[in-house]
Amino acid sequence: MKKFIFFLLAASINHVALAQDSKIDSSKYPPFKIFTAQQDQENMMQQLGIKVLRPGPSGNPSAPDHANYDTTKADPCPQIPDILTAKNGKKITTADMWWKVRRPEIIEDYEREVYGRIPHNVPKVTWTVKVVDREFIFPGFIPVVAKQIVGHVDNREYPLINVDIKMILVVPMNVKGPVPVLMMFGFPSFPSPAQPSADDMETLNTTFKDVMIKTNPAVKNIFDKYPAYSPITKSSINFFAPPPVGDAPPTGQLLAAGWGYLTIDPTSIQADNGAGLTVGIIGLVNKGQPRKPDDWGALRAWSWGAARALDYLETDSLVDAKKVGIEGVSRYGKAALVTLAFEPRFAVGLIGSSGKGGATLLRRNFGEAVESLTGGEYYWMAGNFLKYGASEASFGSKTGCDLPVDSHELIALCAPRLTFFSYGVPEKGDANWLDHRGSYMATIAAGTVFKLLGAKDLGVSNDYMKEKMPPVNTGLLDGQLAWRQHDGGHTDAPNFKYFIPWATRFLNYEKKPAQ
Repeated sequence: MKKFIFFLLAASINHVALAQDSKIDSSKYPPFKIFTAQQDQENMMQQLGIKVLRPGPSGNPSAPDHANYDTTKADPCPQIPDILTAKNGKKITTADMWWKVRRPEIIEDYEREVYGRIPHNVPKVTWTVKVVDREFIFPGFIPVVAKQIVGHVDNREYPLINVDIKMILVVPMNVKGPVPVLMMFGFPSFPSPAQPSADDMETLNTTFKDVMIKTNPAVKNIFDKYPAYSPITKSSINFFAPPPVGDAPPTGQLLAAGWGYLTIDPTSIQADNGAGLTVGIIGLVNKGQPRKPDDWGALRAWSWGAARALDYLETDSLVDAKKVGIEGVSRYGKAALVTLAFEPRFAVGLIGSSGKGGATLLRRNFGEAVESLTGGEYYWMAGNFLKYGASEASFGSKTGCDLPVDSHELIALCAPRLTFFSYGVPEKGDANWLDHRGSYMATIAAGTVFKLLGAKDLGVSNDYMKEKMPPVNTGLLDGQLAWRQHDGGHTDAPNFKYFIPWATRFLNYEKKPAQ
């Protein structure tokens, strides 16, 4: 029965597989814990001395416990931590003081209290290019090389858990390389797999018919009845089809601009649920045991996986590894911001609709709350983050106002690199829950660090309580810190046509035809 549950858990966490090699003597290793999300959360609460967590608000505006959307009640603790004051009270006035004093303080607080620490003993990742496919992308008939790449995490220390990071890299071949690449959290697939020639297709069909007839001789009568029928066909392309209405897909826009893109599967790194915390990369490092309070959560694990993917890109001659960006929307927008903040090798970030745990101020009481993150979404964060949703605990109670950091400081960790914040509008589905203004406030406040480091911020004052959001479809794109709210929904796709030229300009990239 236990073995059956073992495999059920493996299936429940998507692509993060548990080792199933019958040659492994599991008695040599500590058995990993099989927890539900509730059991895992309760285990962390016991470690922290928490008896009761405050429930998060409902996203249903008609529910009695609905989230607050009254702007007059949105800032119960309006004073956010002073981003340019060190813990000893000394003002940070130079770039050197930022890098040597203040930035390390902020990172320590974030790692201990919010996102967790990446352990020192994370195993090495070995990358293998599984498939190389030469394709053409429509519209535009852009020739590309698409590579299916798998990163196997060394699990010799604990072979009961297997982690293989999955991704696909697509690079245009009609431009002179190496090219910039935007890494995107998502679910990788070949964009336009190459099709067999007519002769190869005939060989496939002949072979396939022979195999089917051998398997079931009665099938021959069917093939005789329809002699021109081919069971295997290839997709056809209509070269005379009218161009699509509206913008090309984001990936098409990137390729047309001379960029490549890489799609990395976050669930192949770490499951997007609490039950998966004893497997995936977090479980592998912990040898299948529950987390400690300052251990990393899923957001930091996904960001670690993105950094390892960048390790691979640094070895690929088609890629300009100094011009690699990171992108994500919603929970993957949070992960993209965390990635950009903690991994200085990424040159640019496109952060889409990230909300709480991303760009939105944690202290704000508008829509999604800290209690939402300490509730069902607790596994995104470090265990210690649960303290800020506690109503009854050995240490009393805490709220988001007690956090030593807030999201303006997370954004500041990205400085002076290119950081673009994208949102839609509630009318189209980019819900008020995300607290667009809370993200804008944090971006405004972070601007002081961009300016200190010689970069340009949004070009308005840094008074986060007074500055009003710009009108929809009005981008603030003149500096390394950028903001644009489009009139679409919960996606960053409408902003790609602004993001790409903005990033291309600041990265000093010039698209040149291939020789």
